[in-house]
Amino acid sequence: MMHSLFKFSDRIAAVPVIHGSGDFAVELRRIMLAEKFDCLAVPLPPSFKSDVERAIGALPQVSIVGQIEPNDFAAEGDGEGSMNFVPVDPCQPVIAAIRVAMGERMVRQYVDLDVERFEAYSGGFPDPYALKKLPLERFVAAVLPAIPRVPEGQARERVAHMARRLLELERKYKSVLFVCSMLDWPWVREAYNGLNEDGEEPHLNPLPEYRARERSEDATVEETAVYQPNEKNLFFCLGELPFITGLYEQARAELDDDENLSIDGVKELLMTARDRYAADLKKQARPITPQLLSLLLKYVRNLSLVERRLTPDLYTLAVGAQQFAGDPFALHVAETARSYPFNGKTEWPAISLGIDQARLPDGGVVRTINRLAGPPVTWRSLELNKRPEREKQKQWQMRWNPFRQCSWPPEDVAIERFRTHTFEKAQQIIGQDLARVEKFTTSVQDGIDIRETLRNWHTGNLYVKIFPPNRGSLDAVVMLFDSPADPRDYPYRITWHHEHTEESTLAFFATDYRKNVVGPGIAQATYGGCMMLFPPMHIGDVWHEPFFDKADTMEERLLMATCFYSREKHVALLSASPPGAAWRKIAKSFGKKIVHLPLSQFSASTFQQLRIVHVLNGHEIRSYAAEFIRKA
Repeated sequence: MMHSLFKFSDRIAAVPVIHGSGDFAVELRRIMLAEKFDCLAVPLPPSFKSDVERAIGALPQVSIVGQIEPNDFAAEGDGEGSMNFVPVDPCQPVIAAIRVAMGERMVRQYVDLDVERFEAYSGGFPDPYALKKLPLERFVAAVLPAIPRVPEGQARERVAHMARRLLELERKYKSVLFVCSMLDWPWVREAYNGLNEDGEEPHLNPLPEYRARERSEDATVEETAVYQPNEKNLFFCLGELPFITGLYEQARAELDDDENLSIDGVKELLMTARDRYAADLKKQARPITPQLLSLLLKYVRNLSLVERRLTPDLYTLAVGAQQFAGDPFALHVAETARSYPFNGKTEWPAISLGIDQARLPDGGVVRTINRLAGPPVTWRSLELNKRPEREKQKQWQMRWNPFRQCSWPPEDVAIERFRTHTFEKAQQIIGQDLARVEKFTTSVQDGIDIRETLRNWHTGNLYVKIFPPNRGSLDAVVMLFDSPADPRDYPYRITWHHEHTEESTLAFFATDYRKNVVGPGIAQATYGGCMMLFPPMHIGDVWHEPFFDKADTMEERLLMATCFYSREKHVALLSASPPGAAWRKIAKSFGKKIVHLPLSQFSASTFQQLRIVHVLNGHEIRSYAAEFIRKA
């Protein structure tokens, strides 16, 4: 049963909604299927009826029904016309109500006033997700004190007209459902109560501001037309994110539950973006693990609560994705959010939407007013380095000078720091191999050896560790990020010499940078493996010296060169699996010992950053390279 709060009379029930809310659309559908109504009163003028219902019949194809306003009413000096429109959005409560009414063969009456130029007004609302925990009547009762009085002028005339039309429908139908904006609901009720049984205003009417002028007959309005918005512009006409709107339509087609899609859709959005991100960047992509997604969702939840929301908006999702996985993942989240799977070509003319503007099929630009606008939208900027367009990449590739190459200093600093950290970890392992255990006498030396002490607990003796000073140090490390490596994946093989004494001598194999030009004179590749010598020294090109041709793989070639040029006894090896007999044999032939460091000891996200190398086409490119380089 409908709550008494929503009943104007025994025959009229009004359900206030927040436009553009999928949660309200689900709630309204539940009410209409649970109750029996003879007529649906739609808060749109009669001039929109034909095209709106024709467009609803084409759902899930998203469209808009626009009405060009007379040029005499355009804003002075801007040289533009204007158009008010109705978004045919599956998550729009009014559209959902008409859709249900059409399916149930219910009479639809359009009760709003036809006006020559529509004047919109809006207000702030709490997050509609609260409907999952609150009954609709409690939600509306909590919002009611904060609803501002309807503005003077056209808005009050429309309210009075809708009240009159409801009174007329009450005489024809036994049960009328009126769906309206929450901003209009209390004032339509107030105007309705101010009318007497004959539809005339009483002489002592306490609400003189609701003196309606019947303008529907003499108002000059243009005919409406159906347009198909560009898929990239769906943000400007849909209430929910286009991706989540698509999930609502998919659930409708497959008869799945859509009660919690406002939250479950966010999770599905992030997982779909993760799959597209991994397919796009392949080995360059960070691993977006379930643990990382869990932390990201907690972060997004906290940001939403700070902004007094229960569900996140696109800006919050993009900020969280950027903070946890970098610009590329944030871009994939934004691009996935705007994707809508059901839009195809129709006979309707195409239209490009923007912020309160639209470009018509004839090329003209008009100002737009949404008749079913939801809460006000706040536009915020987020700096993301986007992927370059394919045409620009081709131009940059053609201008590339193959005889000029250099690195990007921030990446040099990062990999040098990691090389220093690797040396320190390897020296600790070397010291552990030389450690010995002695019975405690007068000094605890380098600490008590718990294992040996427990093993001899019955004797009552304590045992201590002794770490002798390291003999020598490390000056070479081999890092194998992808082993075994396919030579076809890593055609770029080169030896880079140091530019100053704080840099190592570097030899590496990587992907072909020429296939991924990300800026003018800036290309990107991915390390498969590298060797680093520090202090730096001048060496020949590892990849062309005949002495190393006996190596069967790229990894063996790097290991041979490292053992050949290293001056120390030990060589650090960073790889996923321990070195096999063949690699140890190579080291032994040069009188070296391999100190193995498993990749699992280090952060996977750190490796993803280190593996990315940018090749610059000259030193002057360094002055602006940061504007085009995106970190994965």
